[in-house]
Amino acid sequence: MSMVGTLRKVARLAAPRRRVDLSHPARSPLGSAVVNCVTYRDGVRQAGCDSLVDAVEYVRKTGDGFVWLGLHEPSEREFAGISEFFGLHPLAVEEAVHAHQRPKVERYGDTLFAVFKTVCYVEHEELTATSEVVDTGEIMVFTGRDFVITVRHGRHGSLGPLREDLEGVPEQLAKGPSAVLHAVADHVVDGYLTVTDAVRSDLDQVEADVFAADRRRGADPARTYQLKRELLELKRAVAPLNQPLQMLATRPIPAVAPAIRTYFRDVADHLTQATEQIAAFDELLNSILQAQLAQVSIAQNEDMRKITAWAAILAVPTMVFGVYGMNFDHMPELRWTYGYPLILGVTALACLVLHRCFRRNGWL
Repeated sequence: MSMVGTLRKVARLAAPRRRVDLSHPARSPLGSAVVNCVTYRDGVRQAGCDSLVDAVEYVRKTGDGFVWLGLHEPSEREFAGISEFFGLHPLAVEEAVHAHQRPKVERYGDTLFAVFKTVCYVEHEELTATSEVVDTGEIMVFTGRDFVITVRHGRHGSLGPLREDLEGVPEQLAKGPSAVLHAVADHVVDGYLTVTDAVRSDLDQVEADVFAADRRRGADPARTYQLKRELLELKRAVAPLNQPLQMLATRPIPAVAPAIRTYFRDVADHLTQATEQIAAFDELLNSILQAQLAQVSIAQNEDMRKITAWAAILAVPTMVFGVYGMNFDHMPELRWTYGYPLILGVTALACLVLHRCFRRNGWL
């Protein structure tokens, strides 16, 4: 089957519809890896074209509007015809198919290729040493003069609701494909702030457990370390995006409309807020780990003091009984009737005095 025939088969334009769950390709209206394909003109969703090829030809003939094609985890075979039709760079296509890329923005001629890391908070009843707190995915965006291609990887980060929200603001969509790029970036960064707020509750719980009155029942250091690892996963998704967003907000890029460039500044500000929160959480976790190590040292010192105190108390009867256990004829009070109970009483009194002294000084 030819490339055009393949595109006609899998990329039928969908008519306006009610909101549906597009988080998994099995629930996609178009099936396969294609989630949706829509033409927009003056910010309004268009209908009437039968295929992606017809939609692009219509847009390029009229010189107005653009096509938004959404994909979910496409294979190389599924993406081959699309990449050839739009003239996408092979390096960008390879990264879009295989995912696991670092957040970035790159230019390939007139096409802009952006990679965003999506994050999702994993709900859990109790944080443990093996709990998954942050789940990550990816969204790749190809932006051209008259098209937008979004490629999503992962179990979350559906763009269906975002698409419908954008359709409710046609004056924003009318600004072109870069409006979709901004909306995706804003959607991803808002997700960062949502996750940081959720992680804060886990951090507060760990902090409360560590500084609880009963040190013996404090937080497990392994649990704190697991939270720190999950926070590092979040940091890897958020921090690298700072430079790409600054570039989109400040540099003139052909694929980004000047009217949209200002909006990226707001997204960059939100990203800075998320980055600062993550850095603060990381510092707090370091302090919590240090506090836990200090608590372990204190507990060990307390145990050693108790052992030392009891050893000192037991040293008194050991010494007395050791002396009187020797076979000498001339021992103090050896022939006295009350000598035995007297020695026992003195020994017990000495042990009692030592015990009270150790208790008073907090050793017991």
